[in-house]
Amino acid sequence: MRSKALRERAGRPFVTVNCGAIPENLVESILFGHVKGSFTGATDNHAGKFVEANGGTLFLDEVGELPLDTQVKLLRVLQEGEVDPVGGKRPTKVDVRIISATNKDLAKLVADNAFREDLYYRLNVFPIEAPPLRDRKEDLTTLVQRFIARFNAEEGRTVRGASPATMQMLMNFDWPGNVRQLENSVFRAVILCEGDMLEPEDFPQISGLKPLVAANDALPLEVPVPANDHHVTAAHVAFQEVMTAAGEVSPTTCRGVRR
Repeated sequence: MRSKALRERAGRPFVTVNCGAIPENLVESILFGHVKGSFTGATDNHAGKFVEANGGTLFLDEVGELPLDTQVKLLRVLQEGEVDPVGGKRPTKVDVRIISATNKDLAKLVADNAFREDLYYRLNVFPIEAPPLRDRKEDLTTLVQRFIARFNAEEGRTVRGASPATMQMLMNFDWPGNVRQLENSVFRAVILCEGDMLEPEDFPQISGLKPLVAANDALPLEVPVPANDHHVTAAHVAFQEVMTAAGEVSPTTCRGVRR
């Protein structure tokens, strides 16, 4: 029965909404729609995300960010299968499968009266808990390669992969921001990279390293320790010491140019 339900939605609309990114005064309009003239700036009718996803799937990301008054209306949509557009006189029937996600503990929010208990149980029909990235480091290699391929295509780059030293550094990092932090870090690294492999210095916020100068390509540098929450890493200090010993720059002016 479950596979049949999945097939019925195949090829239908899949609409994504980041609930945490919507201004509070526009949440109802964006989700449920509005009619022309219902408020200042409503110059046209707007269907809303539920109507856009009719017959398909609506993905509510960061659902824990929804205001309490919007939660009441969301619960009604789930129970009655109809939405009330802002300023509308009659509801609109919808047939939508809801998928929701959050990085918050909704059970705790319910206990703190910050999330409606009835909506929580309505959404929590088939829960899937995704472990943080730090607990599934075996996925890092695949994710990094996937992000590199994607950003190569989007940005016209030709990065082949990440060096062993880089992968070891990424493996040692805690990734408090999970996959999104990794995605953003790889994007920045692909843009910064001047070679065909991502190096630790292409991840300055993690490695603590500044770009290396071309004159010191032959200088041996150990794999940097991930920065994590440290303000200045041991790797950065060691890097400055090597540069100073080579007589290139002083510790206080170590900036350099990427190789």
